[in-house]
Amino acid sequence: MTISAPDETPSRAMRREETARLLQEASTATGKQRDELIDQVIVLNIGVAHAIAHRYRNRSVPVEDLEQVACMALVRAAQKFDVDQNRDFLTYAVPTISGEIKRHFRDQGWTIRPPRRVQEIQSKVIHAYHRGEEHGAPPSADRIAAQLDLPVSDVSEALQAEGCFRPVSLDVPVTEDGRPAIDQLTSEDDADERALEARLLVGPALRLLSERDRKILHMRFVEDRTQQEIGDALGVTQMQASRLLKRILDQLRSELGADAVPA
Repeated sequence: MTISAPDETPSRAMRREETARLLQEASTATGKQRDELIDQVIVLNIGVAHAIAHRYRNRSVPVEDLEQVACMALVRAAQKFDVDQNRDFLTYAVPTISGEIKRHFRDQGWTIRPPRRVQEIQSKVIHAYHRGEEHGAPPSADRIAAQLDLPVSDVSEALQAEGCFRPVSLDVPVTEDGRPAIDQLTSEDDADERALEARLLVGPALRLLSERDRKILHMRFVEDRTQQEIGDALGVTQMQASRLLKRILDQLRSELGADAVPA
């Protein structure tokens, strides 16, 4: 369900008073009546959720996604708010909404996900780095670590992870003659490309196999064991190992198409 704000935005005082009244009524209501009162609270304060979401715009996450996260957090805040604590609703809702947006960045915004400890400090480290750039030479990892009271190793990882959240396009020129980065990744030998295509093709089908079947394939095609050696490892005969391999390959062919997996 999409919740939209009313055409006329109420003043802060009016919104606060009306929100408090609705929440007070909701605290003693049940069923559909309570749901309707909470919905009115959400509509009344949805502009606040949108405003918080827009604070985080232009950070590689679409603002529409941030608005959705903010609105969902507002819904949860309205449903869980305890009027007995005698405090303004937004003093509870705003930190809740901000926290959900930050969690969304942490969990969903990374193209390449670094360790959690690096995610948690990366924003502070990059901010300190660019702040140092504005006042002269970029600060070293040792200097940033001292400023933020963090381990130097973690700061170094956070600096290296800057591109993980907003990767640089492969079309960006990286050479003196203006050639893009993607040109530096190509090779006359297409073996790597073919290997990558094979992994992308076979990977999903392999995940459908049982752990035992994947182990058998690993022994045969990664460890290069003979059928007899596989049979010995599994406690079966060479003939049984051969039949197991045939069944597994037949299953892969069925998943990928008759001609996808060579004999």
